[in-house]
Amino acid sequence: MIERVIATEAAVLFLNTIKNIHGSVLLYQSGGCCDGSAPLCYKEGDFQLGDADVLLGMMADTPFYMHKSQYEYWMHTQLIIDAVPGRGAEFSLDSIEETHFITQSRVFTEEEYEELKSLF
Repeated sequence: MIERVIATEAAVLFLNTIKNIHGSVLLYQSGGCCDGSAPLCYKEGDFQLGDADVLLGMMADTPFYMHKSQYEYWMHTQLIIDAVPGRGAEFSLDSIEETHFITQSRVFTEEEYEELKSLF
């Protein structure tokens, strides 16, 4: 099965570190503005999801969301979440760590995209 969001080993290790500190969390792909286009990490219950938010997948048993309008722009790509040195976006739990999440992407092949379209 083709996944819309995947994580590098570094991202999974960092996410598990965050969860050990803060408990259950969720990830939300920022659409820009104040914190750029970073994946934001929130303690579960600290971020209110709305009807226009799309669950893209799970990353180390952690849900990863994106707003529907942004999803329409990114639907042809697989998001690859990584963790790199440096502080994260100021609204995210990784803002107080020495590592932060970043989003990379790759365009789905035509075959992959057709398979994904048949699932929805």
